[in-house]
Amino acid sequence: MYPDNLRYTKEHEWVRVESGTGTIGITDHAQHELGDIVYVDLPKIGATIDQGKTIGSVESVKAVSDIYSPVSGEVVEINEMLTQSPEKLNEDPHGAAWLVKVRLTSPEEIKSLMSAADYQTYIGA
Repeated sequence: MYPDNLRYTKEHEWVRVESGTGTIGITDHAQHELGDIVYVDLPKIGATIDQGKTIGSVESVKAVSDIYSPVSGEVVEINEMLTQSPEKLNEDPHGAAWLVKVRLTSPEEIKSLMSAADYQTYIGA
């Protein structure tokens, strides 16, 4: 259920790193807890983000939840699909419904994140 090629945070975000770029999203657990997602607020391209700091929010019919960055870097792309169809986060949180892509400034931060197995233990899956 939780892909092995992703690293996870205790705040329920994930990151996939490829060639110095991190793709960030929220976990299936997070979307399930939120319920029907109706709005996503993402940072601007070019924004500098820091590990553990808020980079946006996800709004559902139940609540608004902050998104915390699992890594530090510069935003190089946002998932425009989510501005039109935020509900895609409920359908494919580990795939097509990624949030942002960042050029990593501190790749070693990945080591502080959980593996899929560790994350599943953390959430009690």
